[in-house]
Formats: sequence, structure tokens, C-alpha cells
Amino acid sequence: MGYPDSELSIAIVGDRSIRRINRQYLGRDKSTNVISFAMQEGPFAGVNPEILGDVVISAVTCAREADEGGISFSFRLHFLLLHGILHLAGYDHERSGEIEAKKMEKKEREIVAHLQKEGLM
Repeated sequence: MGYPDSELSIAIVGDRSIRRINRQYLGRDKSTNVISFAMQEGPFAGVNPEILGDVVISAVTCAREADEGGISFSFRLHFLLLHGILHLAGYDHERSGEIEAKKMEKKEREIVAHLQKEGLM
């Protein structure tokens, strides 16, 4: 994806914590499955080009979605991490319209297929 020497932080939290983060930083008063905070966007982009940003995942929502989808918790957790990392890499499915959302979904499918082929997911 073009970031061979980059760093990111990952936080696994509960629904209460991710709801607080979502409310405080994004103005959405609800829990969610994953939130990404890109460090290469905004007024301070480029200050430290090695740091991509932060990915915050709710383990509670992840477990519920895994159960509802009939998939393992591990698979769902890895997928949410991938989804968050793609946001850090500039992919978007919310603000950029349908074409960009399809690009992100395609990239997700490509990476999941590769990871499954390698036995990593």
C-alpha cells in the first residue's frame, strides 16, 4: 500500500469507550465498530511521515457483528483492522461517494483474499 516503514497504533476498547471517542472527536453519540484517526491529513500532515495514525476497534461490537455474520471473532477483528488501516491510507467510503466506496471495497476484497491465501486470515 506504499507505507513500508510506517507506524500506527491500535486500541481495542469496549462500546462505552468507542462511543465516547466517537462523540468527542466525530460528533456522533453512538458506539461503532472501528474509528481511524489519520495523522497524514489535516494541518499537521507531514510532521512525522512515518506515523499513519490510530485505529480504535470496539471488541464488543466486533463480537456482536461476528456472531450476527456467522464468522469468527478473529476474522471480524482482522477485517476491522484492515478497514481502519485503509482509512489511514486514504481510502474512504463515507465522504467521497460511491466510486471511492467501491474502490475501498475492492481493495478490502483483494487484501482479504491475499491474507486468506497465505493462511493469515
